Amino acid sequence: MELFEQPAASRHGPVRTILAVDDSRTNLGVIGRRLSHLGYLTALSDNGADALDLIAARGFDLVLLDMVMPRMSGITVLHEIRGNPETADLPVIMLTGRSDPAAAVQALAAGADDHVAKPFAFDVLAARIERTLARARRINDLKRSNATLDARIASRAMELGEARSELAVTRADRMRLIASIQALNDEVERLSLGV
Repeated sequence: MELFEQPAASRHGPVRTILAVDDSRTNLGVIGRRLSHLGYLTALSDNGADALDLIAARGFDLVLLDMVMPRMSGITVLHEIRGNPETADLPVIMLTGRSDPAAAVQALAAGADDHVAKPFAFDVLAARIERTLARARRINDLKRSNATLDARIASRAMELGEARSELAVTRADRMRLIASIQALNDEVERLSLGV
């Protein structure tokens, strides 16, 4: 199932997209409306397989993923997300009705960025979403900076290689010139002594 909730207003900058995945359509409806009121564009999915298809087809800024679902658990979906190089860094917050510490450990060990036990105060979830998105933005900024630095390093390495090649040619020319001068000096000396 796929529903898009239009955002009421953008909080800051571009509209962020969130995929909410839960086998309860009631939960999805509530989450979709609440996120829409906060300015997020929200896609909803009631099963893991459809969620993976949506993730592959569209770019999302974050996934809210129910841990316990029939057919394909949230942990399995999370493993699929983390196992794909295209989505490995996609922020995921795991939601679960299990309030035991083992559920949080399992979610985090599987690669979740955060874990929220149901029932939850929506303000807490909203704060965690914002924190996770902010961290993802910083990571993306660092990746872009690293890519820029890598490009500059590669450019400098090429310039250095070209300069070394030019230096080698100059040295070879210098050695040939020295040899020619020495040969001329030897010829001048031979002519001045022998003739």
